[in-house]
Amino acid sequence: MVALTTSDVERIAALAHLELTADEKALFARQLAGILAYAQQIQALDTSGVPATAHVHAGAHPEREDEPRPCLPRDEALGNAPDAAPEAGLFRVPRVIG
Repeated sequence: MVALTTSDVERIAALAHLELTADEKALFARQLAGILAYAQQIQALDTSGVPATAHVHAGAHPEREDEPRPCLPRDEALGNAPDAAPEAGLFRVPRVIG
């Protein structure tokens, strides 16, 4: 297992702007060491026969076909809106830009 010191954890915490207690530093040192040890195990795997991919779904099409379906009736859609304008057929949303 990779050994991490308290000063290693303090440096990482400082980079993340975190304040840690002594107990948290000890806990995170053990947890981070476990993560690094697992990463070392992964690095040791022979992946020479595995083709490189830019995306985990490269070449696969797990999505369903795009088929037209009847839409939800307007009254039903607006019925669940907290602040709808049914007479206009619109949803009211809070202003988010200027």
